[in-house]
Amino acid sequence: MIWLGIETANAPLSIAIVKDGKVVAEVVQNIKLTHSVGAMPAIEEVINKAGITSTEIDAIAVSEGPGSYTGVRIGVTLAKTLAWSLQKPLVGVSSLKVLAANVRVSNYTVCALFDARRQNVYAGVYEGITQTPVIEDHHDHIDGLLTKLDALKRPVLFVGTDVEVYFEKIQEVLGERAVRVPYTLDLPRASELIAVAEVQELPSVDAVHAFVPQYRRIAEAEANWIKEQKKEQQ
Repeated sequence: MIWLGIETANAPLSIAIVKDGKVVAEVVQNIKLTHSVGAMPAIEEVINKAGITSTEIDAIAVSEGPGSYTGVRIGVTLAKTLAWSLQKPLVGVSSLKVLAANVRVSNYTVCALFDARRQNVYAGVYEGITQTPVIEDHHDHIDGLLTKLDALKRPVLFVGTDVEVYFEKIQEVLGERAVRVPYTLDLPRASELIAVAEVQELPSVDAVHAFVPQYRRIAEAEANWIKEQKKEQQ
């Protein structure tokens, strides 16, 4: 079975082809190139390197969020378009779970973290080996997340390029229970995305239209609109 994986939920980009449980081709990059420019060429690149045609793809996996609104939308739009045009099933996976999968061999509790600006984060906490959720994916102020993690009374392994933004504060609260992964594990990989997706039940092709991103919070523009509506009603 041939999978195409698309990961664009945040600044890093990763695209992969996995065939029968083996990584055939993969692109992982963290450069200043917008996904609207770089994602489709990267998809074409891995397909060509894998020596297949797009029609040979059996299923598509995509990082469904949370993360950058633009990044999530680009990845999901590409995945839905390809899935529908090729008439292939589409499987969505949490972008936080994809990142946590980089350290699934660890005995630690793993916290995958993305910066959401203004001292807010997207975070998901998992058991390292089983990837069982300990704290479900959510949006929170960093202080709120640290309160939850401190209550666990367990060492926590932090993964993600944005961890550096908050690691000094993390250490202030958790002390030696806060452990940082090597930087080589901080980038999400589309091959891990596929590995998580392929153990799930494949949806029907008709389900592609109903597929939606998982933002975990409303957009700032929508939040501002709601505030204005409430003011007008007062």
